[in-house]
Amino acid sequence: MTRCCVIAEIGVNHNGSMDMARRLIDVALDAGCDAAKFQVFRAEQLVTKGASKASYQARTTGEDETQFQMLKSLELATDDIRSLKRYCDERGIEFLATPFDEQSASLLVGLGVRRIKVSSGDLTNVPLLDHLRRLGLPVILSTGMATLDEVRVAVTALSAVDLTLLHCVTSYPAPEGASNLSAMETMRRYFGLPVGWSDHTLGTTIALAAAALGASVIEKHITLGRDLPGPDHAASLEPAELAEMVRGVRLIDGAIGDGIKRPQACEIENIPAARRSIVALRPIDAGETLSVLNLGMRRPGTGLGGEHFPVVLGRRTARAIPEGTLIDFDMLLGDV
Repeated sequence: MTRCCVIAEIGVNHNGSMDMARRLIDVALDAGCDAAKFQVFRAEQLVTKGASKASYQARTTGEDETQFQMLKSLELATDDIRSLKRYCDERGIEFLATPFDEQSASLLVGLGVRRIKVSSGDLTNVPLLDHLRRLGLPVILSTGMATLDEVRVAVTALSAVDLTLLHCVTSYPAPEGASNLSAMETMRRYFGLPVGWSDHTLGTTIALAAAALGASVIEKHITLGRDLPGPDHAASLEPAELAEMVRGVRLIDGAIGDGIKRPQACEIENIPAARRSIVALRPIDAGETLSVLNLGMRRPGTGLGGEHFPVVLGRRTARAIPEGTLIDFDMLLGDV
């Protein structure tokens, strides 16, 4: 079983502060995450100046500003992005980012990122997907709000790219009952691609369930505090919660195993005590025929197992056998 990749989605929860951004990278690293992810965009290329906020954005940040104004305040300058990439490299955690335009995608490639994340909102942005295909890096694609056919179009646009699909419910926070985690397996079977889960539910339960269902990637928003101002903090995990989630994912990684049905090392010593052997239920005379009247199955499991019971029945004994004796073939007459 491949180890599940845990992505700490910092997104815009840095609130425009480089100090907060670095602290969040540290949180992701300390929790055991594999990657710290940011969002790279230019507001002018993402949203019109008169566009309204999404309802959850208005709920968490108010309606006194437009979506453009909110996003403009959360932009990371090119030098900031470069600095954060360098900080991740120094700390030993993957720097991952979601570009929202072609220029930002090319910037990330120039910085030497290993792969690109695409947001659910850009699943139908075929020009951007075509650009990413030409760049040639592996892509992780979130599929929130999408039908299977829409995902198919995006997969086609990213043909020949090393692609991972993330099931996602684009709501902040997303209701647990809307998670539909079975859609991961639907996409895995339909596209033959690795699948994972970008989690917007509160808490860690659904993320852990996705890991147990074989998600190759778990992505989760993180924050220094859910009461901080900003659009995504309220639906994010705080540091202690993130660490607990990662511990759970790692336990599940080990628990899923390789799928081969065999005794585990920790079980071997218990086999003699737990299994049964064929035993004499009463004293058996020499030459007596063995039957269900004088044979039974009892612990310990150090003698002949029950799979030999049909073979032993009807055989005659070569000598007298005391009650409670484990039957062996050398106690029987004739060839085995």
